[in-house]
Amino acid sequence: MKRAIYPGSFDPITVGHIDIIQRVAGLFDELIVLVANSTSKKYLFSIDERKQLITDSLIDPKIKVESYEGLLADYARDHNAHIIVRGIRAVSDFEYEMTMANMNKKLNENLETVTVFADPNLNYISSSIIKEIAKLGGDLTTLTPPNVHEALVKKFNKGNN
Repeated sequence: MKRAIYPGSFDPITVGHIDIIQRVAGLFDELIVLVANSTSKKYLFSIDERKQLITDSLIDPKIKVESYEGLLADYARDHNAHIIVRGIRAVSDFEYEMTMANMNKKLNENLETVTVFADPNLNYISSSIIKEIAKLGGDLTTLTPPNVHEALVKKFNKGNN
């Protein structure tokens, strides 16, 4: 079975993430969207909320949504996954992604990282920007799935913060 992992914090998931997930899902027997939970980061949504937002945004039996707090290389080994999928929005993402790919390969020699370029019509979208727009009450209808838009409106009290 060809099993791949698409890791990220997804705080929150955006249409850019969804685009990459949908484009790569057909390449593998199973795609695990792995929600990271770093103790050094502060998240808007809890890990359970992020998992639910992703699950509700995707309809494909080949896609599983899970979470993990350890090393990605260990998770991949434990789940018999040999491919990591990473999205690149801009040249500025490349150096970081290359470093992470090399480190994951060092930690688990069976891992390969596949990079997927963001759709040029979506490459300006990031979770950080989405949260800032939501906080200021901006329109997110074309930037997030509807359930995420609704959750952001609730988090930011309808943008009146």
